[in-house]
Amino acid sequence: MIAKLRHLPSPKMLSESLLRQFDLTDAADRRVSTYSGGMRRRIDIAMSLVGSPEVIVLDEPTTGLDPEARLKVWATIKKLSEGGTTVFLTTQYLEEAEQLAHQIGILHEGKIIAKGTLDELKRIFPPAKVEYVEKQSSLEDIFLTIIRRKEGA
Repeated sequence: MIAKLRHLPSPKMLSESLLRQFDLTDAADRRVSTYSGGMRRRIDIAMSLVGSPEVIVLDEPTTGLDPEARLKVWATIKKLSEGGTTVFLTTQYLEEAEQLAHQIGILHEGKIIAKGTLDELKRIFPPAKVEYVEKQSSLEDIFLTIIRRKEGA
């Protein structure tokens, strides 16, 4: 529908490509009202990509997504950015900002209290201490390992 509204050529091919990209091909013939919250989030992001806009605003795009879907959204955002699209991203997940942002603005009580690249922001604080810490696999690591094994089988 969005591709037709924007008078883009081959709207069906475009929508099929985006459905594949966001792992929604199995749900393509279902009404969006039957989608889970994570599926709705992915379809929202897919619709924002129709027409290859130069600027995209994503407000907490990974809220409600499972770890695998979140990583796919991250990969999509990175690909867009590398391709020259300006992506404005709001997130409460600081790891997400670390992974995706070229420039970061930190808001507190409605005001920007710090801004810059990740390296610039890290220089505000004293150097990190080097400590030995044994890291156990997180539940997210376990989930992703299981999913990848099933897909490879």
